Amino acid sequence: MSTEIEIGRGKRARRVYTFDEIGIVPTRRTRDTELVSTSWSIDAFQFDIPVLGAPMDSVMSPATAIQLGKLGGLGVLNLEGLWTRYENPEPVLEELAQITDPTEALRKMREVYAQPIRGELIQERLAEIREAGVVVAGALSPHRTQEHYETVVKAGVDLFVIRGNTVSAEHVSHEDREPLNLKEFIYELDVPVIVGGAATYKTALHLMRTGAAGVLVGFGGGASSTTRATLGIRAPMASAIADVAGARADYLDESGGRYVHVIADGGLGTSGDLIKAMACGADAVMLGAALARASDAPGRGWHWGQEAYHDELPRGARMNAGAVAPFEQIINGPADSADGTSNLIGALRRAMATTGYSDLKEFQRVDIVHVER
Repeated sequence: MSTEIEIGRGKRARRVYTFDEIGIVPTRRTRDTELVSTSWSIDAFQFDIPVLGAPMDSVMSPATAIQLGKLGGLGVLNLEGLWTRYENPEPVLEELAQITDPTEALRKMREVYAQPIRGELIQERLAEIREAGVVVAGALSPHRTQEHYETVVKAGVDLFVIRGNTVSAEHVSHEDREPLNLKEFIYELDVPVIVGGAATYKTALHLMRTGAAGVLVGFGGGASSTTRATLGIRAPMASAIADVAGARADYLDESGGRYVHVIADGGLGTSGDLIKAMACGADAVMLGAALARASDAPGRGWHWGQEAYHDELPRGARMNAGAVAPFEQIINGPADSADGTSNLIGALRRAMATTGYSDLKEFQRVDIVHVER
């Protein structure tokens, strides 16, 4: 059945859905929350919870990456952020936290991020995480990957993340700049690679064919992103995840059984959004703003991404995320309010138990309804 609608005589558009426009439906069976498993595995790595910390300086430091790892998730460090530019970025983060004027904040961010990325700091930060005994993950943007990936791999990273607003299997670049060939790059690496973002079936299918272990789903849908306003690009997450999950199923058949994980990345502000992402087909979620709200997050109540300090066209804004609760309380509770900002995993377990599903793969089959707004 076609979901296209007519915008005008010369244009049609496909009807898509945000998390606010859908809801999950209980079945005839319920179960105790103690009988629910939220475990997730990718490649050889097993996690107690399906949560990745977004590689953003306001969210992940070596300390919070370790903390999330010990809570059962995966912290992904931004390897082109402040932690790999400064021996001690804490004074820089503190100075940024004191700035409330948006124009002054942009000026200051451009200044502090102008410092060069240092290979020895990449090694030191990843070594610090490894020494804590948790899975080590680091992220680079596509245009920095060729420059720094050898340093990252030598440092002993377990999972390598290539993350941008959008990542394609084939990127057309200026003739004097060597484009990143993802298929060749992933084939030559000895570590599993997670790539994204992708927001469409075709893009996701192409990324899966590169050999990626996981695909990040999202395009400018995060709380700190202004891509919708600056570029006019928008990919409502409920439909985007369902589309990429469809690509996963088709690629599973095409490849003879190779499973590529779908990881929702963006628009996940509350536990309800996290739950709906899993219901739409995500295997795990990458959280930014939801974790930036932690009182012990490195952003000190502020949240921003790499696109917020672009030299020519910022496509994000530094936002006041507040300080809801300590990091561990946001993940495992107890929640002090009913707004979905704390005890994210407790809410996921409750939703799974209420709808009668025992693990995350089963929960992907839960019924979903469209809710008129």
